[in-house]
Amino acid sequence: MLQQKAGMNRTETEFAGLLVALKAAGEDVDAALQRLLPVPSGLQGRVQEAMRYAVLAGGKRLRPFLVMQSAGLFGVEPERAVRAAAAIEAVHTYSLVHDDLPCMDNDDLRRGRPTTHRAFDESTAVLAGDALLTIAFDILAGTETHSSGEVRARLVSELARAGGTLGMIGGQMIDIEAPAHVFAVDDVILLQRLKTGALFEFCCVAGPILAEAGVEHQNRLRDYARDFGLVFQITDDLLDVLSTTEKTGKAVGKDAEHGKATLVSLQGVDAARAQAKELALRAADTVANYGSGAALLQALPLYLLNREN
Repeated sequence: MLQQKAGMNRTETEFAGLLVALKAAGEDVDAALQRLLPVPSGLQGRVQEAMRYAVLAGGKRLRPFLVMQSAGLFGVEPERAVRAAAAIEAVHTYSLVHDDLPCMDNDDLRRGRPTTHRAFDESTAVLAGDALLTIAFDILAGTETHSSGEVRARLVSELARAGGTLGMIGGQMIDIEAPAHVFAVDDVILLQRLKTGALFEFCCVAGPILAEAGVEHQNRLRDYARDFGLVFQITDDLLDVLSTTEKTGKAVGKDAEHGKATLVSLQGVDAARAQAKELALRAADTVANYGSGAALLQALPLYLLNREN
């Protein structure tokens, strides 16, 4: 039913509402981050300035959008949702700052401008990333995020797992080890689900956690996030092969240069695109039971199929 509708050609008009909502979510989370991040002052002001430089550099804000949309399904108060959204954006940005370091990917560009270690220096970038990770948990632990200490603890625990060795950091370690191994498709999927997908899972379960909704809602939205995360990663890998630095705002061709296997390199462009489409349709179907309130969550993975940056 939904699969047939989703398989139809989608026009720019059909995605107009999604783009407006993405922009609004980005503005809301940026305003929250402006309030929540420390204002540069004193002898520690340089690292505080670097934090702001990194996190307020723009970007798609997909993770905050997912938090706010998942929360919206259950009528969560917007202020609570936007605080959780700000926390995940701080963690995501910390990961980017550290990914770009000379000891990791050694990138010079991020979001169309110099990476944090290029704009400041390597030591300051390390500390800025550390500080962004730390402040995320401070935000989640605040009573403004939720009146229930149990809910706040569940959010903190969920984010800690998503960002740790069983999530993003574990995936990053696999990624570092990848050039020394011959990876099959299942290995690449595991890497991507940990490195990229784990934070998406947090975003999608944050809504039902904030709403104190049943575990079945968390499980359903986690399933959505897993498919969505693979769609995001496959389309990101396609951009690395097919796009340009001018369009993406970052270096391209890195995976091939470093000898890293991706679903694109293992399966080919056409097969990877077909898999991304199948996953996008399945993700949309997963949240169909929520009705019109999930329309933007259904549209987002389909929109990613045509992303250019």
